[in-house]
Amino acid sequence: MIKVEGLYHSYNRDGDYAVKNASFEVPKGEVFGFLGPSGAGKSTTQGILTGLLRLQEGKVNVAGYDVKELKRSMFNKIGMSFEQSNVYSALTARENLRFYSKLFDVPTEDPDTLLKLVGLFDVADKKAGEFSKGMKHRLTFARSMMNNPELWFLDEPTTGLDPAIAATIKEIVREKNKQGVTIFLTTHNMYIADELCNRVAFIVDGEIKLIDSPRNLKLQYGQNLVDVEYGDGGSLKKETFSTVDERDIKKLQELIGRKHIATMHTKEATLEEIFIKVTGRELV
Repeated sequence: MIKVEGLYHSYNRDGDYAVKNASFEVPKGEVFGFLGPSGAGKSTTQGILTGLLRLQEGKVNVAGYDVKELKRSMFNKIGMSFEQSNVYSALTARENLRFYSKLFDVPTEDPDTLLKLVGLFDVADKKAGEFSKGMKHRLTFARSMMNNPELWFLDEPTTGLDPAIAATIKEIVREKNKQGVTIFLTTHNMYIADELCNRVAFIVDGEIKLIDSPRNLKLQYGQNLVDVEYGDGGSLKKETFSTVDERDIKKLQELIGRKHIATMHTKEATLEEIFIKVTGRELV
């Protein structure tokens, strides 16, 4: 669904690149995470992929279209949910979606169905200008589904949302992906990336440092240790064992045979820890 080769972009065209020699592919049906701190080049790349920024150098194909020669029909296939909500304040939530639906040349979703999906149906007739930041974000998210996109661009989809609403948004994303929608997720939130993405790309200072699945990254960079809590004489004790050292393996086996095991967890590296290790940068 997306193919990028040798992408460069300079806002001032002075050799100072916001994106440098970026190359990657996103096959149909994948949830692809584009991860990095603020100013890393995430939004620039997304802007080029969605036609908001003109392609300067490189080759970019999105949903079967060369973005160098943008065509209106491409926008029938893609959906975009931006981190900064850009809804019409003077229109109600329902009017915002009805207006947006008229921009497409393909069948669109019923506005009320989308508002119910994101928990805004009760305020469908309220002007968007009266909405909180989180409500505007949900309206923008709902709008991005209007044309039943084949390729869905999500920029920080859970930003500013309470945990319950964020969980709903993540479940919608999972369900859409099960239906075959390809998703390009731009975020600096490693936890949502870990939950949703098949593969992730780490980008820092405009350069992609690596691309792999969260599972592979954890196996590669995680520690071969396991934490065990067990009952001992009425108290709870905790020990850490290596899963590769033969002496520790023997001790762990003996412990399991003799004691009541309360909890047992592998020492798995988080995506954020891996990002810092690989790039030397924190997600700020």
